Amino acid sequence: MATIIKRTDIDNYIDHQADPTTWHQVTQKQINQFADCTFDHQFIHVDEDKAKDTPFGSTIAHGFLSLSMLSHFAEEFSLIIDGFYMGINSGFDKVRFLQPVTVNSNIRAHAQTLSIEETKPGQFRLKTLVSVEIEGNDTPALVAEWISIQLVK
Repeated sequence: MATIIKRTDIDNYIDHQADPTTWHQVTQKQINQFADCTFDHQFIHVDEDKAKDTPFGSTIAHGFLSLSMLSHFAEEFSLIIDGFYMGINSGFDKVRFLQPVTVNSNIRAHAQTLSIEETKPGQFRLKTLVSVEIEGNDTPALVAEWISIQLVK
């Protein structure tokens, strides 16, 4: 569950390390649905038989599917400033895909708040370092510096 913080406590949450999120299993159905949404039907994602002959031994999730899961995981790791009424995804400073997520792998996110600044009255810019862990793998699927905006009353 997201953590609600007071404006007066923001400085206490710089470098805050959230608890890891719950695990999520990436299924072939989810991969296929993402392929349909993005029109990216490369065989490594959707052709289970052909993908068996690759170095991965199975289909793999799209890197952008793994990245898009941050929105789901953020429900657990986010810091929410008291009075929040709207959030906006502002993008990423850095994204690196380090390890493919094979079908039926479990993934979860780790998040550290790097900065929170009030850019205008009632508008806060948050930068969060997020990594997506693959269960049983030492190398994360991805590491990203995610920027979001919170509008606060």
